Amino acid sequence: MLRHYPDAGEPLSCKPITKGLLNHGYRVSTTRGSYFLKHHLDDSTGDRATIVRQHRATQRLQSLGVPVAPPVQDTEGDTVTEIGGRCYALHPWVDGLHRAGAQLSTAQSERLGALLGAVHTGLEQVMGAGTGLAHRSVGYRSPDPADTFALIDDLLTAARGRRPRDSFDELAEHRLLERRTLLERHAARRPPTPDAQATGWVHGDFHPLNVLYRGGDPVAILDWDRLGVQPRAEEAVRAAAIFFVLPAGKLELEKVRAYARAYRQAAGAGAAELAAAVHRVWWERLNDFWILRWRYCLHDRRADPQFPAVSALAVWWTREYETVREAFTG
Repeated sequence: MLRHYPDAGEPLSCKPITKGLLNHGYRVSTTRGSYFLKHHLDDSTGDRATIVRQHRATQRLQSLGVPVAPPVQDTEGDTVTEIGGRCYALHPWVDGLHRAGAQLSTAQSERLGALLGAVHTGLEQVMGAGTGLAHRSVGYRSPDPADTFALIDDLLTAARGRRPRDSFDELAEHRLLERRTLLERHAARRPPTPDAQATGWVHGDFHPLNVLYRGGDPVAILDWDRLGVQPRAEEAVRAAAIFFVLPAGKLELEKVRAYARAYRQAAGAGAAELAAAVHRVWWERLNDFWILRWRYCLHDRRADPQFPAVSALAVWWTREYETVREAFTG
């Protein structure tokens, strides 16, 4: 691999990085420094053209002052190396720490919202022209509760049938029954398919493991695999629901208010746009069981630790719907 990057130096060590649910990453130390080697595995985003688009976006965003870590170019000026039909990229190593919302002050939460707003406006500048996607106006359907009821039945069968059962299976059964009741009660609040959607380019996966901090400041936004065209305000709401959720499944609303206010100002997003996004993401969360699908359908338990807080959030958010909406729009 490093033969394609002679300026990177001679390899000294290569250590796998355990964090992250998709793709593989390694810290590579050489005679000239440290690098992050990314092995792109996700079939939906791992083709060469898609990766090159991501790389060009980060290169251009860096020129606008957005904290990113664009890939190193090889001797031919390329940023993607193919070996055995798989794609790899070499990035400079960035020292830093991941910080969840509980580790951020209100002022830092405000800066986080401004940062995401800068990402969205920056992407509009660097990706909008000539792509044919940034102004796409194709609405997409919100989850159908009929499909969710069928999924709940399947997951209940799986959770009840596990042997030996453990506390996770018991919690899963409780949350599935609880969620079915909530969906029956709120089915009429399903968001309609909007006339226009996909309002801008977004990072696509903005959460604590993809933002590096050094001290109190973000120094790099990582993992642009999900770069794409989506409703930008929904990314802002989804990110807040990940950053600012507490273990008990509540959101730190003071930090959410600071974050959302800064995001709206930086992105030029109005309160109505955020209110619609809150409603759609709330409904999305009410119908979403990705962690249980991983556990029971894919037999992958890596996301299990997230389930208690994520599942409790959907219940709390439903109960505190108006208060949460006000935090994003007020």
